Amino acid sequence: MLHVLMAATIALVAPHTSATPSHDLQLSGRTRLYYIAADEVTWDYAPSGKNLITGKPFTGFQAMFATQGPTQLGSKFRKALYREYTDGTFSALKQRAPEDAYLGLLGPVIRAEVGDTIKVIFKNNATHPYSMHPHGVIYEKSSEGAGYEDGTSTPDKAGVPPGGTHTYVWVASERAGPDAMEGSTAFWMYHSHVDESGDVNAGLIGPMIITARGRARPDGRPKDVDKEFIIAFAELDENLSPYIDDNIKKYALEPAKVKKAVGATFIDPFGAFNIRESLNGFIFGNGPMPKMAVGDRVRWYIMSTTNFELHAPHWHGNIVTAQHMKTDVLTLGTMGMIVADMDVDNPGTWLFHCHIEPHLTQGMQMRFQVDPSVVALGKAKP
Repeated sequence: MLHVLMAATIALVAPHTSATPSHDLQLSGRTRLYYIAADEVTWDYAPSGKNLITGKPFTGFQAMFATQGPTQLGSKFRKALYREYTDGTFSALKQRAPEDAYLGLLGPVIRAEVGDTIKVIFKNNATHPYSMHPHGVIYEKSSEGAGYEDGTSTPDKAGVPPGGTHTYVWVASERAGPDAMEGSTAFWMYHSHVDESGDVNAGLIGPMIITARGRARPDGRPKDVDKEFIIAFAELDENLSPYIDDNIKKYALEPAKVKKAVGATFIDPFGAFNIRESLNGFIFGNGPMPKMAVGDRVRWYIMSTTNFELHAPHWHGNIVTAQHMKTDVLTLGTMGMIVADMDVDNPGTWLFHCHIEPHLTQGMQMRFQVDPSVVALGKAKP
């Protein structure tokens, strides 16, 4: 029934994608199964305790975002994050590969090839109702993960309650894949949409990549790319998180003196220092560095979050091709998603940061490492 309804939806809203819309959902596609939970964790934006871009301790203005004080919270916060499990018992976390540690607080990478069905068994291990709302793919109302007046009543309309589970079914139709003028992949995201602002600022957001039909490896990764890196220019306003009261009690040295931000948090004396201009949840270069080599075909997926945001991602040392042009600076808006391809040609350890001054000075910086070509080192490229 789902495939019939989905095909009808495509015929109505996207007839230009195919002469025979039902072909978008051919049953030969795989069903890709994920077990994902919303877990409450303690997250550290600066686990090293220092500014790894400069290699020096935090001082002055920067220290306001990384150290505790009577009314400042420091680098640790209670958050809710999407995490992947090995099966439906939700008893064992699926461990990330070491080379994926740079993903930080982002949820698991959901992948599919055009024609596949994505099935997510979601469990809410948190203390607030949460959901999973996808971008780009086809879904029925019961798999939208968002509640608003639309004349329907679905099991997760008000979010999945604490301790509850819900199954989401999303279809990677042709419209979810890359256009003819793009590369082999399209980039989307998913996030909780119960209290969208609060949920995303709590940390509930993750990436989704759809590879063109016939161009994916068995695990869904594109065949024509050596390495992929996903970077969220994540401005996270902890004042809007449902855990702000918990964090004040736990991390302010004198919580009774705290006067919570009201209204425009970015101009509030207390609130301004609870906004974290992060890359994947790390500030001042504290996340693991993405690593590549000269000669690699690298695809970068760049995204942002829900606040009033504008970012200017800038790579040092190497350039990318994005939006049909060569560049080393992008323009990224609120909840934006951009794919950028890099033919790596310049070895070194390079800076990657937001060029908007307040974001740069508040820690939206990281480094990436480019090794010399394996051919130059006398090794065969795999």
